[in-house]
Amino acid sequence: MFNYKKSGKFGFTLIELLVVIAIIGILASVVLASLNSARKKSRDARRLADIKQIQVALELYFDANANEYPDATSDLDPTYIAVVPTDPNGGAYGYDNLTNASAACAVATGVCTSYVLKAVLEDDNPALDNDIDGTVGSASCGANPEVTPDWWYCVQP
Repeated sequence: MFNYKKSGKFGFTLIELLVVIAIIGILASVVLASLNSARKKSRDARRLADIKQIQVALELYFDANANEYPDATSDLDPTYIAVVPTDPNGGAYGYDNLTNASAACAVATGVCTSYVLKAVLEDDNPALDNDIDGTVGSASCGANPEVTPDWWYCVQP
């Protein structure tokens, strides 16, 4: 009834395969670019949450220790926080204890009544609008790409 003609050629041509591989490569690069951006935002969100958690532990320490902040964040665990969080890329968050809002605290002799807690964000973030900016103690806070490419997120009590 139906006669089919069989040819000896089966499969795809080299051009068709190259076009498909090129399309897959372009799609993969778009996905990887957006994935890296999402990873940066995720690490920054973790940093902001960690800073808030450390800040709560600092206030608990302050209330329990005659209105004085600790010399280092390592003094917080395990009483005020189970484990002091570290940056997602490794390393500790910055902590400077102060005698007031801006002067460094001499650990042996001073009463540390303030602090600045800081983290470097990987990307611009709306949280930078509500943090402290400028120089506090030894910390340069805020986003100033002309001076430094880093986005410093800093908080005080």
